[in-house]
Amino acid sequence: MDNSNPTTDNALWTLQGRERPSPAQRLHNLTSAAASNSTAGLPLPQNIFTNPAIQPSSVINLNHSTDVVIGPMTQYQGPVSIYYMDYMEAHAMQTAAGINSHNANGNGNVNRGRDKSPSKRVTRNTILLITLILLVLATALVVLYVELNRSRTELPRKKKIYFGNNYDHDTFPNLGNGHLVIDRKQWGAAKTSRDLTIPLKSPIPYVLITHIGVQSLPCENVYKCSIKMRTIQDSAVAEKHLPDIQSNFYVSDEGNIYVGRGWDWANTYANQTLAVTFMGDYGRFRPSAKQLEGVQFLLAHAVANGNLEVDYKLVAQNQTKSSKSPGAYVFEEIRNWPHFYGCNMDGAPACGIELGMKPESWDSKQ
Repeated sequence: MDNSNPTTDNALWTLQGRERPSPAQRLHNLTSAAASNSTAGLPLPQNIFTNPAIQPSSVINLNHSTDVVIGPMTQYQGPVSIYYMDYMEAHAMQTAAGINSHNANGNGNVNRGRDKSPSKRVTRNTILLITLILLVLATALVVLYVELNRSRTELPRKKKIYFGNNYDHDTFPNLGNGHLVIDRKQWGAAKTSRDLTIPLKSPIPYVLITHIGVQSLPCENVYKCSIKMRTIQDSAVAEKHLPDIQSNFYVSDEGNIYVGRGWDWANTYANQTLAVTFMGDYGRFRPSAKQLEGVQFLLAHAVANGNLEVDYKLVAQNQTKSSKSPGAYVFEEIRNWPHFYGCNMDGAPACGIELGMKPESWDSKQ
């Protein structure tokens, strides 16, 4: 049975410029081809003609033929143009049109829009993060600059250093090595009951060392020592009827210097002396190393600034009159200092006699 389409087969043979052979002619051609193959040593199945499952059209033997088409053929009626586009050109056209080939919906439609590839998203996020960090840093720098300028303008001007300075402190001037100088205003001195009338002339020839005595405890900090200074001043004015506190300077157990009458006015003991008082009872307590150092720093500063003579004489109050001041423990220390003067000791002349001072000159009470 011939399953071929006569119309299609006739068209195919007509396209090739030949007429389609009849079934008898095709059978004859196949028989001749089989004989040729057999002669050439190519075996041909014997059931090709007797087996109805093998159609004659399924076996093709081509010999000296041209323009042969095997398989289906598509015919176009009219002019046909074939255009080849490689991958790179197609991708460039898609990019120019804003088409993401990976973003297609289920209907086959291509989604158009911005390219949301991970690499571009990372780059964009990185740029935004860097910009944000730079803005934060710039803001922080501006705030820091403004605050620093404000702090500089609001800081109070540093007070004049009373004795000179090699140790930094925000409130008090100092002698160096942490020995603070507490001025009258800072320890809360009251106004003098009457004006001081005897000036202290520089350079001063004598230094007089005393203590508070009367079982007074050494003071340990600025707060307690300031209270003690006010108590001493109140006692001097109310009980002893003095115009002001007695000594020129007072030294606490921690080595700080408290200003009494200072450099300008004579003390209540002797007009030509610089009176320095240890704050405590040093018949009972030993002076601290910082306290002794504070006194030495004060005297060294006085010499350097012309307040004391270079060869000044240092004496204890118990050398000038009958007294336990400055206490046995302080006296034991100061008698080994280089400027100590042993007047009235072991037959030595009276203190200040070379200046015309008399015994009563050491107890002027003014």
